[in-house]
Amino acid sequence: MAGSDEAERLKALEARIAAAKQAQTPKPHTEEHYSQAHLAWRMVIELVAGLGIGFGIGFGLDAVFGTQPFLMVIFVILGFIAGVKTMIRSAQEVQRKQIEAADKAAQERKEE
Repeated sequence: MAGSDEAERLKALEARIAAAKQAQTPKPHTEEHYSQAHLAWRMVIELVAGLGIGFGIGFGLDAVFGTQPFLMVIFVILGFIAGVKTMIRSAQEVQRKQIEAADKAAQERKEE
């Protein structure tokens, strides 16, 4: 009798574990929320990439034309401007997603 009682309890426990595992399905990668640190690093990388590309183009053109610091300074400034514009675009994208999520949550609350 004790064996059948334990078997029933074990089956009930296994059923509860299976139900809990089904309830904890992982979210797809596209639905993950990015942390603020991730966003900050993304913006820093975009700015540094703009500066680096501008420096590389300016340095290369200065080497070709022999106008040492002139084109490098101009392209570094242009790279900085491009990096800032990309950062602003990224911030607007994140803000738009947050507004859409807030609107969706408000709609769901209204429907309830």
